[in-house]
Amino acid sequence: MSTSISLARGFQSRASRDAFRVFRGLKTTSRPIEKPHPNRFRQYVRRTGYLVAGVATLYAVDRVFNASAIARNARTLYTCAMITLDYKINFTEANNDHIPELHERVANRMYDLFTSNGGAYIKVGQALAANAAFLPKPVQEKFSKLFDDAPQVPYSEILEVFQAEFGRPPAGPNGIFEVFEEEAVASASIAQVHKAKLRPVEGDTEEKWVAVKVQKPAVAKQMNWDLGAYRLVMWMFENWAFDLPVYFVVDFVSDHIRRELDFLLEAENAKQTARFVSSEPRLSQTVYIPKVYDQFTTKRVLTAEWIDGVRLSDRAGIRRLIGAEKDLITLKAVVPASVDSPHDSLPISFSYPAKPLKGGVKFIMQTMVELFSAQMFSWGWVHCDPHPGNVIIRPNPQHPTRPQLVLLDHGLYVRVNDEFRKDWSALWKGLLVADYNIVEQITKKWGVGLPDMFASVTLAKPVKLSKKDRDLAKEQQKLKKELTEYMNMSQYEQSVVMKKKLKVFLTDTDRMPKELIFLMRNMRIVQGNNQSFGSPVNRIKITGYWASRSLTRASNLTFSERIREYTNHLAFRGVMISLDIAFWTTRIKQWFWAKFGRMAHSFEDELEKTMRGLMKGTLGMDVETGVFNG
Repeated sequence: MSTSISLARGFQSRASRDAFRVFRGLKTTSRPIEKPHPNRFRQYVRRTGYLVAGVATLYAVDRVFNASAIARNARTLYTCAMITLDYKINFTEANNDHIPELHERVANRMYDLFTSNGGAYIKVGQALAANAAFLPKPVQEKFSKLFDDAPQVPYSEILEVFQAEFGRPPAGPNGIFEVFEEEAVASASIAQVHKAKLRPVEGDTEEKWVAVKVQKPAVAKQMNWDLGAYRLVMWMFENWAFDLPVYFVVDFVSDHIRRELDFLLEAENAKQTARFVSSEPRLSQTVYIPKVYDQFTTKRVLTAEWIDGVRLSDRAGIRRLIGAEKDLITLKAVVPASVDSPHDSLPISFSYPAKPLKGGVKFIMQTMVELFSAQMFSWGWVHCDPHPGNVIIRPNPQHPTRPQLVLLDHGLYVRVNDEFRKDWSALWKGLLVADYNIVEQITKKWGVGLPDMFASVTLAKPVKLSKKDRDLAKEQQKLKKELTEYMNMSQYEQSVVMKKKLKVFLTDTDRMPKELIFLMRNMRIVQGNNQSFGSPVNRIKITGYWASRSLTRASNLTFSERIREYTNHLAFRGVMISLDIAFWTTRIKQWFWAKFGRMAHSFEDELEKTMRGLMKGTLGMDVETGVFNG
């Protein structure tokens, strides 16, 4: 009974409370109680403060622990988004008169991005510059100034690298070296070089000075971010901005740029090149690769023999070394700006010999062209950065009256397989004898259209391949007509034509050998080196000779095949007489006009001039002077 009464009372209590709540709710609904409004300005200030503090914290963490990789990527994405939007909005037929200004804006944005971010961006920019002829003229001009040069990092950061790699400092009582100069003698995008002296060991009769290449600490942190941004940007440019096949090179370029961070690989590259050089009688005495000290080399520190000499980029120093200060042909030659290097002023100590070295620039350039021809056609092992700052000329230790070429910086090499090397050699030989069938066969195999155009780009000279059913006179008239029509087009129409022809040129990018990117760059730089000294050697003939010669030395030939290749090689050398006549005719003209104090164009200059006209008429490209020099 008591339990029932308690439940009844509890029910009544809950009912009363519910009714009271309903009453309050109705009352509140009919007459709402006004609450004071919060201070909205104070809320905005507080939230803005939180946002600023968060961004500042992220920026500080990114800068200290991530080498500003996020900030660099943000700068990249912003720049590329602006470029894409600019083209989408302003690259129209109605805006034809302002298209040159559009190209100028894009060139400035890309150049500022590469130079601001530095590091791997310089390497990416140089890879793009290898094909600068396919880019608008303002971009060509900017890329020709994109050098692998950067401010040096402070010694404190170098000390951190040594502590991490060796567990001790570079110098001092417990140091690696007896002497280590804190001021770097050279600084590039991913590393800088210091001069040091090894501690003497038993049996040493002289001091041993070395060049110590130290990787900048920030580069490893930035690399994956930078290459990720590069991948995204190339995809954007192919699919959103320019509608051109550019993404196909991303994996190949990224892989080779990443390899440059491993100095153990660079040390092996140097030793491999030294072995190739020593096995080639034509080069073993004229080319030298500095010795690497393995005990002082790690993934981020490379120690090699110090070489005193004159850098090839120091043209005045080279002329003094060979006694050619009064060589009018050399002095009056057209010197392309793209071969100038920031390394000209590097403090390389060197005592000039009492007497000039024999052979002159002809001997030096002959050695250089043969060295890189041997790499492409005989060894399949190609140094991809032969700019003049990476070449030193010194008196040959075995023959002090002769010059010797010293090749530096072995971080970027491309290895090509035997099949590609054979095709590349046959292509070069076919180009020089105008064998349309072999050139067409190989270019189709590589997914390249316009064989004539590919031939011209490869040789850096105009080529019109012969074919029995082809009327050369008609072809020339057709080319002249196309050039006239192109010149009468608007800027917009010219750009559209160029894009269409480039798509024909790059028919199948999946089949195209990616090694061509770096091989073309190598050849352009070697051409520029030769051109900068007035083209003292017939580069095309020398390169063709090595291509034909390598076919006679293939290891898998039968006896009859080898006899046939040797016969073809002798016939090829006979064909090259006509190329020699053209070369020496130009050299005589140089000499003659120089006697009267007038500037004379070299053989390479004449080829480049004609090549620029051909590129404009065939692909619609307005090519800047010197762009083919790499």
